[in-house]
Amino acid sequence: MSRSHMPQNPLQEESEISLVDVINFLKESWKKLVVAAFIGSVLGISGWFFLGNYQAEYVLLNNNNNNNSYALDLVSWKRLQKSLPNLADQIIDENKAPENLTSIYKAMSSEQWWQKNVTPSYALSKADTKDLAGIGKDLDAASTTIINLTLTAEGKSKEQSVENVRAVAKFLRSGGAYLQLRSVLNGYESQIISTAADVQQKITSTQIEIGYQQERARQLEELHKRFPRGNASAQQVVDANDSSAKYLPLQTQIIAVNNDINASKETLSRLQRRLVQIALVKEFLQAALPLQDQTFDGLLLIQQLLSTEDSLRKKLSNGDISGEQFLNDLHMHLLDIQVRFTKGLEANTAPTSNGKKGIIKVTAASFSLALFLMLLVLMGQKVLLSAKSSGAE
Repeated sequence: MSRSHMPQNPLQEESEISLVDVINFLKESWKKLVVAAFIGSVLGISGWFFLGNYQAEYVLLNNNNNNNSYALDLVSWKRLQKSLPNLADQIIDENKAPENLTSIYKAMSSEQWWQKNVTPSYALSKADTKDLAGIGKDLDAASTTIINLTLTAEGKSKEQSVENVRAVAKFLRSGGAYLQLRSVLNGYESQIISTAADVQQKITSTQIEIGYQQERARQLEELHKRFPRGNASAQQVVDANDSSAKYLPLQTQIIAVNNDINASKETLSRLQRRLVQIALVKEFLQAALPLQDQTFDGLLLIQQLLSTEDSLRKKLSNGDISGEQFLNDLHMHLLDIQVRFTKGLEANTAPTSNGKKGIIKVTAASFSLALFLMLLVLMGQKVLLSAKSSGAE
């Protein structure tokens, strides 16, 4: 039998028929597919006009302070990126978010939102770092130095998007200040718990040591009375605390032990002042911790804590140097945090709204979806018709 008269493979014939059917199907249905894609595009554009959001942008400069340090470095920014979402979530749970900004606070409770909507700009880009890699390692710090933060937020209108991005900037400042204040207050609480017990133990030990030193001085004075001639000068210099010091003249030993007593009394006085200072820290915390629970606005909390510090300062007795030292350190910490999150993160320009974005993506997605759905419907109809025809035969 010649090759031209050999029967064709059934599978090959089936595939050829399927290909022909597909071509015929497209010829018959292309108008419906085009209409469906057109309607999908129109619906996508309409939805974009009615449902699309405006996007606003706000740039905060990361200023360099007088002490040659930036408001935020890479480590502190990463820490805020992790902590601010939890703080926003806590504000929502306690119903303390502003009524008209609840949606933006819910968005800020996501860590991914901060990664997407807050972009730090570094002094050197990755490309710059590669180009300058051969110069040396002096530029390593510059590659992690944050110059500014670009904030973005969306809204149903231009005004709403601008209001939202301002709310983000305010929360970044006030929330960042609140987190640092909470860290400071936690440090003071640790002092009360651990340091106070340690100081009290040292006070007790020093008091016991003073008692032994005073008893030693009394015994030496009695020996001096019994042996008044034991005042010969030593032939060599000997440490009064050394075991051979007992051979020193009694007068020298008496002077040495009295010096030890004076040194122990000085240490005791320092410890007692430290204990008084810790009592002042405790008094400050008794006023500060309730304020911390009432607000999540760190900048407002700083003003309240500064007022508390001023009240405590007025109650200090004259000459209370240890108490004044604590209040001075506290005042410095509060002002440092305040400057870092106000002047340190400052905007030179107002936020701008660039209008709605994403029309091309929305249109393309609607076009593809409508085309795909219509294709499924037409193919389903074709399959049903084929099944009915096969059943009728």
